[in-house]
Parts: sequence; structure tokens; C-alpha cells
Amino acid sequence: MTKAIVFLAEGFEEMEALGTVDILRRGGIGVITVSITDDKTVKGAHGISITADATISSMDLGSADALILPGGMPGSSNLDASDVVKDAIMKQYKAGRIVAAICAAPMVLGGLGILEGRKVTCYPGFEEKLCGAQATGRDVEIDGNVITGRGPGLVMKFALALVEALKGDAAAKEVAAGLLLY
Repeated sequence: MTKAIVFLAEGFEEMEALGTVDILRRGGIGVITVSITDDKTVKGAHGISITADATISSMDLGSADALILPGGMPGSSNLDASDVVKDAIMKQYKAGRIVAAICAAPMVLGGLGILEGRKVTCYPGFEEKLCGAQATGRDVEIDGNVITGRGPGLVMKFALALVEALKGDAAAKEVAAGLLLY
């Protein structure tokens, strides 16, 4: 089964994390939410606490087809402060597997040098943290194995791009039709 990991850091954007999880699961992708600490309970940017499926220390982070970073603040900064997350992202990227980030979270990829010369998008005002990328301002950008999304109101487009990358165009269209998006 295709597998994706969605990292959850204190202050994550709830719509981006949970919307992505929901759409990927509708697409038949096994999604595991992973707290970046040893506490499974993670509080989002708007005070919604959720229980992650696993903690970062209990996971094999190298077995996923996609590693996904939801945005939000201070969630994105907390992701960026995690050496374990950044190491997993670099290994995933170098292996040619999907790394994805939405909203403010592309700054993590930018800091790792992953975005150099790529077309990417992010939440307005974070472009300077993309380190050599071409910020397009589009809703979603796919450049090789890097997928970025602009923000919470565009989570469906972001997640459907992930479904398409992982399972193909037909799967993405089927999920979108079920959501009444097409």
C-alpha cells in the first residue's frame, strides 16, 4: 500500500494537516500522522488538539512514499527546529521520493537547499525563506518530487496533487468527484 507520513508539530495548521490526511485516505493512501515529539497529543495553531497515530521516535521515517509538512505558525518553525524531521526530509528527497509542504512549511525545504532553482509556492510573506526558489504564487506547484501549496484555503488542491502524484490522475479525479470538486 502507498504510504504517506504527515508530521504534526505544536502549532500546526489544522485544516492543512487534517484536510490532507482525509483526502489522501479517500484516495486509498495509508496515512500516518506523526507527532514530532514523544507526546502523541499535538495542539494546533487554533487550539484544536489531536492524537497522532505515532511519535517520531517510534517510526521508520524512511519507508514512506511521501513526507508531508503542514504549515501554520508556530508549527512550521517547530518543524524547522527538528533535526530528525529535517534529516528525514533530506533522505526522502535524495531518494527521489515525494516531499511536500504547504503554507509556511516550504521554509523548512528552503532552509535545506531543496528548493534551489525550483518553482514553488507558499503563504504570502514567506517567499524570502524559499532560498533560491522561484516563488510563483500559484495555488499548488509540482517540481520533480517536490510539491508545495499556498495555504489553508487551497488544501484540497494540494492534497489532490499528492493523490495524483502517488496514485495517478484517475484516482485524483475520483476523489475530487466524490468531494464534488469537479
